Amino acid sequence: MASRRSHLILVGLIVATLAGVAALGVPGSPVHKKVTLGLDLQGGLEVVLKAVPPNGKTCDSSCMDRSVSIMRSRIDKLGVSEPEIRKQGSNQIVIQLAGVHDVNKAAKIIGTTAQLQFYDLENDVIGPSKNGGQVVATGSLFQLLTEVKGDAKKGTPTAYYLFNAKKRPVQGPEDTVKKLLDTPTLRGKVPKGFTVLAVPEKTTVISCDATTGCPGVQQGQTAPTLYYLFKFDPESASNPVPEATGEDLKLSAIRADISTQGQGNVVQLGFTGEGARKFHDITREEARRGAEAANAAGQTGSDQQTVLQFAQHFAIVLDGELKSTPYIDYKQNPDGIDPSGTGAEISNINSFGEAKDLALVLQTGALPVEFHQIERTDVSATLGKDSLREAKTAALIGLLVVAAFLLLLYRFLGVVAVIGLGIYAAFLYAAILIFGVTLTLPGFAGLILTIGVAADANVVIFERIKEEVRSGKSVRAAISAGYGKGFHTIIDANVVTVITALVLFAVATAGVKGFALMLMIGVVISLITAVGATRAMLGLLAGFRWFENPRFMGAEGQQGARWLQIDFMKRRYLWFAISGAIVAIGIGALGAKGLNLGIDFKGGTQVTFKTPKPVSLAAVREETTKFGKEPIVQGRGKSFGGDRYQSFQLRLRTLDRAETNALSSGIQREFGFGQQISSQIQTVSASFGRQIARGAIIAILFSLLLIILYIAIRFDFKFAVPVIVALVHDIVITVGVYALLGREVSNSTVAAVLTVLGYSIYDTIIIFDRIRENIPLMRRAPFATIANVSLWETIRRSLATTFITLLPVASLLIFGGATLKDFAFALLVGIASGAYSSIFIAAPLLTIWKEREPEYARRKGQEPEAGPDGGIPGRLRPRLPGGGPAVVDGGTLALEDATQAAASEPAPSLGDVLPQPAGSAQAKRERRRQRRRARPHGRAR
Repeated sequence: MASRRSHLILVGLIVATLAGVAALGVPGSPVHKKVTLGLDLQGGLEVVLKAVPPNGKTCDSSCMDRSVSIMRSRIDKLGVSEPEIRKQGSNQIVIQLAGVHDVNKAAKIIGTTAQLQFYDLENDVIGPSKNGGQVVATGSLFQLLTEVKGDAKKGTPTAYYLFNAKKRPVQGPEDTVKKLLDTPTLRGKVPKGFTVLAVPEKTTVISCDATTGCPGVQQGQTAPTLYYLFKFDPESASNPVPEATGEDLKLSAIRADISTQGQGNVVQLGFTGEGARKFHDITREEARRGAEAANAAGQTGSDQQTVLQFAQHFAIVLDGELKSTPYIDYKQNPDGIDPSGTGAEISNINSFGEAKDLALVLQTGALPVEFHQIERTDVSATLGKDSLREAKTAALIGLLVVAAFLLLLYRFLGVVAVIGLGIYAAFLYAAILIFGVTLTLPGFAGLILTIGVAADANVVIFERIKEEVRSGKSVRAAISAGYGKGFHTIIDANVVTVITALVLFAVATAGVKGFALMLMIGVVISLITAVGATRAMLGLLAGFRWFENPRFMGAEGQQGARWLQIDFMKRRYLWFAISGAIVAIGIGALGAKGLNLGIDFKGGTQVTFKTPKPVSLAAVREETTKFGKEPIVQGRGKSFGGDRYQSFQLRLRTLDRAETNALSSGIQREFGFGQQISSQIQTVSASFGRQIARGAIIAILFSLLLIILYIAIRFDFKFAVPVIVALVHDIVITVGVYALLGREVSNSTVAAVLTVLGYSIYDTIIIFDRIRENIPLMRRAPFATIANVSLWETIRRSLATTFITLLPVASLLIFGGATLKDFAFALLVGIASGAYSSIFIAAPLLTIWKEREPEYARRKGQEPEAGPDGGIPGRLRPRLPGGGPAVVDGGTLALEDATQAAASEPAPSLGDVLPQPAGSAQAKRERRRQRRRARPHGRAR
């Protein structure tokens, strides 16, 4: 009764949780949330940034690459999932963001140059910003530059500003007048009534937001922004100004915090060794000047008011804006401040969120040059709504086929499995909403893999239950034993998969991170539903008499088909030869043809054009496919219902002149509608950059090391190596097939290969777990026999799981549309290869290695002695789940302990361990007798 009560409580909790999930998905509910889709599924915002290097300098390819890397780091830290970032032309960077709530904030943070400078305020402020040694703020930039107009004519000005008739700055700063006026509006001319003013040589204008407590504010000043003129001579060898920069910071020590000294929200700074020296020198000089000024005025007191009156200030400037001016207490720190312990901090920050944003910008380092935003627009999904419809249809068909297969194979247990998958899907949906997961195509790959993992967890347990029933146990006892024995197997397989997902998520970026997150969430939820939900349902049903019929769950008859019980280990070298041939062909294709890398990896051509009338994305994709295999087609700007646009951008492989002309002609012919279409063609870089590829590779290698360590601890080090070899085998075959067939490699292919990584490891661990379990039960058998028996006992599960996982993939390949076929094809090849390697590569490799051990070397090749019937060679099964009867040539040998029997019998040969028919009269009587023993007083509990 206690067990049944616990199952009822668990079912109640699951029902309550499902009600909560329903509330999350119902519009109008207080807790309603919507799924955030990625760029490839729903589109998003596109921002185009243009590099603006200082006068006399350029931003070359390495400068642009570094800028892309810094911007990608900032986007990742912002929490924006699955961004697209790539170079366009020679000096532009295009960023596409999905799921961004504050567009202006994101665009500002991404493009912030983050040039951090440290000034000695009183020493470095000059001109009209200084009066009698005191700093003076000016509320008008026009007034400030007018007062130094004469000085600006001497030497080469640092920068230029353009002011309108109301004396307000409308353009600048720029280092030349030509750049200042080079805009579509100005066209190189100064409009009537406008004024150009220059900043004198070796000076710079620093602004300050009046709300942050700017120094030198005059009584009655109400301007929102104040201005100062600072010295600026960073190239000086003897006395550079600013005295220190962001390059002197230790990036890992930068963090947002709340001051313990009453300064509110702050950003803590840490310095490098050289930076600490500079900071100490600046503050020591300021402490000296403050003490001298106080002494000269006869003020030697140490009260706070006196110190504040004469203290000198340290100015922290970010991208030309004064952020903080902490003072130096010359009484407490007469020799300045040594920042090696506590560092420094930026204060006067309005909110903690602003402090976090500032810390984020500083942590990622300064952009090498300034970037200006030149365009911002909405873009459609890269897959298009037609592809989304096809993907949804394919996914629905695949799930229905999986459900039908489970019902056919497991009958009533299949009903329980389908309900469990339904619960899994609901929980996964809730997790996506709660954790704010951005769902993209790589995440969809992880989703497919977790469906296979969730189904597999049920398959593992159900196969165990059927084994226990065949051995003569009651259904209730079989369920308990099946979950008890299957639990450890599932834990081992899931832990290895989660290790892979965790490392990928921690180290990798972009689409790889999205795949890892979906895989990690899915595996954890599948474990909960398989071990918790289905266990509770079966526990409640096991008390009913009608549930005791083995036929009801497909457990009658033999363990498996005889044709599956072949000598896998004896033919090991045949399997190796087949794999070797396939791998050799794949490597040969890689060497001869290479991979057909798509635009995601090697860049290509971007074409933008506008049509006189709205056109569907599908029509544009169909026309442009003639010029590049599966081009990326996006609508821009306003949508005219569905996926119809008038402005488009295409990204496809690099085109030569003839192909470019043909593409332009095709666009004109199909979409011109009698009017002339102008198209703009640019070169774009790869979106799957070296940083992403490097992160993915590092993550994979590190996860392999952790997997080896885990398997060595849980199993044995000799079990780890075949797992890794099988994994490499699957990846090489998948990549080799792509090279051989010339299929295009895209971001989707990477997601598919990562799916193969997770699936291959999972499948191999399931088989190895059974081998580990059988080793102590078959203590006198050769290792080849142990491996063969283990494969026989798990091959139905392996084939069933592979088939279940391939069903939605095949559906995606058939019904998923053109944009998803390559993705589905890679999954198809990789999953099939993963199932093959687990059986035909990993297990035989383990056998070869283990047979070198003295104990197994001694057992190898031994012949069996007479069996327990007195003359016929023993047909005793070496392992009987739960200690049930051992069937001998149609009869029954009752055993108290299967382990003892297996140990006492001589080592059997392969032909002596085949499972015997379980349908004999004596076997049936024995099963009925055991069921009666499990029901006290002849009634079902």
